[in-house]
Amino acid sequence: MDDKEARIVAARLKLRERFLEKTKQPGPAEGHGPPNRHGMPRVPVGQTITTGWPVLDLGRQPNVKLSDWELIVDGAVEEPLKLSFKQFMELPQIEDVSDFHCVTTWSKMDVPWEGVQLSTVIALARPRPEATHVMTYAYDGYTTNLPLEEALKDDVLLVHTAEGKPLPAEHGGPVRIVTPQLYAWKGAKWIHRIEILTRDRLGYWELRGYSNTAHPWENDRYS
Repeated sequence: MDDKEARIVAARLKLRERFLEKTKQPGPAEGHGPPNRHGMPRVPVGQTITTGWPVLDLGRQPNVKLSDWELIVDGAVEEPLKLSFKQFMELPQIEDVSDFHCVTTWSKMDVPWEGVQLSTVIALARPRPEATHVMTYAYDGYTTNLPLEEALKDDVLLVHTAEGKPLPAEHGGPVRIVTPQLYAWKGAKWIHRIEILTRDRLGYWELRGYSNTAHPWENDRYS
């Protein structure tokens, strides 16, 4: 491990210590099938497994070239970040397999992803002690919010690869967030900016009646 990677790991671990107990807490276990890595049934209540990958968005799909893509991390942080795609790819890369649960009642299981842990880029920006939430912004204008204890979970990723191929534009490429422990609308496609907040703020669907917490194993779809 080189000095840069060691610094990244140390920063992530230091940040996670503040939220460790909350990130460990499992949700209710409604659903069916053997337990997943979070100790909950694989398929949440009300979900049906699909082998496809339906496309859902706000009706517009931005065409973001890799040369133009950038990720901004700002707000209540000590060191705001602005990463090019090349700089993003120089961060520690993670391969993971997780499930993808859409609020419209379908679940895509065992999706292989590759990307960067969201906790890595948040930790590098050094959130201030009063930070509690993040707001994520997409290139199409979409927004969604997360408590820091959800954003810092190990399998919440900024993914650039799905099923062994570059993430398709219709699914949020070049980079999107995936949140396996929450409904998929909490993972913004075409991610552009991550704002660290000192209090919660509702995103696009949350303002329109979707649940603010979005726990699939609680059937937690709407407020």
